[in-house]
Order: sequence, then C-alpha cells, then structure tokens
Amino acid sequence: MNKIPKITFIGAGSTIFLKNIMGDILMREELQNAHISLMDIDKNRLEEAHQITNKIITTLKIPATVSKHLSQEESLSGSDFVIVAFQIGGYKPCTVNDFAIPKQYGLEQTIGDTLGIGGIMRGLRTVPYLLKLCEDMTQLCPDAIMLQYVNPMAINCWALEKLYPKIKVVGLCHSVPYTVNELAEDLNLDSHQIQFTCAGINHMAFFLKLEQILDNGKTKNLYPELLHKYQQGIIPKSNRHNPRCPNIIRYDIMQKLGYFVTESSEHFAEYVPWYIKKDRPDLIAKFKIPIDEYLVRCEEQITQWQEQSIELEANNPLELSPSHEYASDIIHSVWTGKPSVIYGNVPNYGLISNLPHQCVVEVPCLVDKNGIQPIRMGAIPIQLAALMRTNINVQELTVESLVKRNRQYIYQAAIMDPHTSSILDLDQIWNMVDDLLTAHQDWLPQWTQSNSKDFSNISE
Repeated sequence: MNKIPKITFIGAGSTIFLKNIMGDILMREELQNAHISLMDIDKNRLEEAHQITNKIITTLKIPATVSKHLSQEESLSGSDFVIVAFQIGGYKPCTVNDFAIPKQYGLEQTIGDTLGIGGIMRGLRTVPYLLKLCEDMTQLCPDAIMLQYVNPMAINCWALEKLYPKIKVVGLCHSVPYTVNELAEDLNLDSHQIQFTCAGINHMAFFLKLEQILDNGKTKNLYPELLHKYQQGIIPKSNRHNPRCPNIIRYDIMQKLGYFVTESSEHFAEYVPWYIKKDRPDLIAKFKIPIDEYLVRCEEQITQWQEQSIELEANNPLELSPSHEYASDIIHSVWTGKPSVIYGNVPNYGLISNLPHQCVVEVPCLVDKNGIQPIRMGAIPIQLAALMRTNINVQELTVESLVKRNRQYIYQAAIMDPHTSSILDLDQIWNMVDDLLTAHQDWLPQWTQSNSKDFSNISE
C-alpha cells in the first residue's frame, strides 16, 4: 500500500452519497492525510463533488487532498481502495422505462433495483461497466479493494467473481445497521443494547439472533417481545424516515417465517409473489405498499441535489455526522489493522451451507490488515433458505446471460422471478423483455439486441 491512502470514488456525481462516505472517512484521524480521487463522466456533477470534498477537508481542517478526473484510468492509478456508486442510464430514461414498460403489461414495482424485471435490466446495464472497471484495476491497482455499492448487488458481485476472481470485491449495503436502528426504536431500546447475527442474501438476510444486552451482562431473546407487540398492534410504529413506507410486511413475514428480514417492506414486497397482485387493491392498502416508490425517491433526490448546489454557492458551513455506511470501517481497519466487523456481500464458498455454491451471500465479515474475512455461518433455517433460492434463481440466470452472452437466459430469468411470474403469463413476460431490451439498447451490450419469440431456441 501507499504511505498515504489513495481512495478513488467512481461515480462521484452521486454527491449526497459522496458527502456521507467522504465525511465518514475523513473524520477518522488515521485517514485524514488521504488523497481522494474523484471520477465521473458528468463534468458538472464532478465539479460539484470536488467542491463538496474540498469543503469537507476545509471544515475538518485536515491535510487531505483531492483530485477530479473524467478519465477512469487516470483516477484509478495507484489506488488502495475503489468505491463504486454509479447508475448506468440514470433515472431518465432507463429507470423510468424499467417501471413504465412493465406497467403496460400490468406488472407494478416498488423499487425495481435488486430483483424482478427492473433488477434484471439494471444488472444487464451495469455489469459491463463493472467489468471494464475490473479490467482497468487489473492494470492500474491490482491490489486495491473494490467497495461495491451499486445495485443489483448480488448480480453485480456474482458476475465479477466469475469473470474477475482476482479482484478483491465486497458488496456493501446499509440495510443491516438501518434495520437495527428501526428495531431499537420499535422496542424502545438504544441500538447499542441490541446484539444480533444476520445471514442470507442481499436485501433478504434475516436476523438469526436478536437479543437485548442486559445490565448484568446477560442477554434476552427479543423475538417473543417483538412478536407480542406486533400481535397487540403496538408495532410497527410509523416510519419516521419515510411515512410512505411503514414496515408492515416485514412484521408479517416475521410472524409467518419466524425471523425478521433486513430489508424494508417496500423492497421485500416485490421479491415475493404474495403482496403485489393484479386486481387486489385491498392488499396494497392493507400493507401500505408504495407502488412506484423509487420514482418518487428519484424526484426527491433531484430536489436535494438542487438544494445542495444552492448551499455550496452560499458558502455555508458544512454539517457532518457519521452515517451507517461500512466503507470507512473497512478502509480504517485495512489501513490501520484495528479490527472491525461489517456485513458484506461475498461469494458463497461454504459460508452458508444450504445455499448454492458461489452465489453471493450477505454475512458478517472480520476486517483487519489481512483484508475482508467472511465468517462461516453453516446452515440457516430451511424455510429462509428456500425463500432465498427463489431469488438466487433469478440472479444466477441473469449472471449466466452476462457471462455466456446468451440472450435467452434474460427471458428465463424474468420467467423465474417470483413477482413477475405471479402476475404475467409466459407470452406476456417474453414480449415485455423484448420491449425492455429495445428501449434500453443504447445502454446494453450488442448481444442482447436480437429479439426473438422462438421459445424452442434455448440451447447455447
């Protein structure tokens, strides 16, 4: 490693996320001499990212330095850590099309970035750019650790493991710490009083252990209290972070499967066939499912970007507070050797014994000078593994399409998706995929563009 850590941020135009991540990193004393290398293809957004990072440095009065780059190769050279946070095709037109075209077929989504047809299309757009990033890292910083924040997390990381296994990659998501805070609020506890263990796949990991640390040092299982309060109607409380999205589905799943899931109700609703159904507005109302939620969030984020630009121009002091992201924990532990434990998305080489080999799982990981070391969890409860496999099927077929450049696997991934297959028949799914591939053709590899309705042509 360098004497001074070089931290490269690919997709630095995600300035709200950048502020949180860079604030976390540069508030750590041992990292305050770091060089921050910012890269984005949007010159204006890159300039704003540069201003924000400089303002963080000025606010903290630290010796860190920052550079900005439109060239990925230039930004990567000699990096120790590479943070990735970009969205290929952007909100408009790609995300809008991910929602609008399925809606024409009667298929509605909430977030559309992880699984389902929206997640499949996002994976097809994203993985080729991640592969180019791995190619450049192989030449310019082969020992760097990639901190991969881009969705669809499992599809992205699985494809990279298959095609660039020598690049050190960990997929990062804040769903575990965010959920701990939400559970603490529902239980009237401080989050530091909760001891837990999670395992599963990204956005579908479950709290296998959920305990309160008592004053005498002993622990108490929190599940009986959680279930009792839910059955009595005391929880879930309204979501103060987003009133549109109360956690009703997560509590319903806990009651049915016995464990609490790490991802939000609005996400989970579209990973399973039970909650969003055609001609069932009663279900949408009962579980308060925010259809098209991600589109609303994108519009809100555009407003936040505009407000942030005004704040930068006004030269007001920058307010910094720790976020719940893992990037700074990883960088600090690898750089200093001081250990930490994070939840990372990594290939399943015996980590969860009853999930498929090499699929991407989310498990606790020890981080120190030796890097990121996943912890073996053994077998998880059989009902949870069964549920996860329905999602892993879609991930695997999407990855296989990208690895083998076989367009037929795209259609088959959509066919296997639990939510999609609960709403549409085979012909509808096939036609919808055709329409989406055509709409996204400017952002997709050329091999995806030979449309066909020939169901028999499924051999490689």
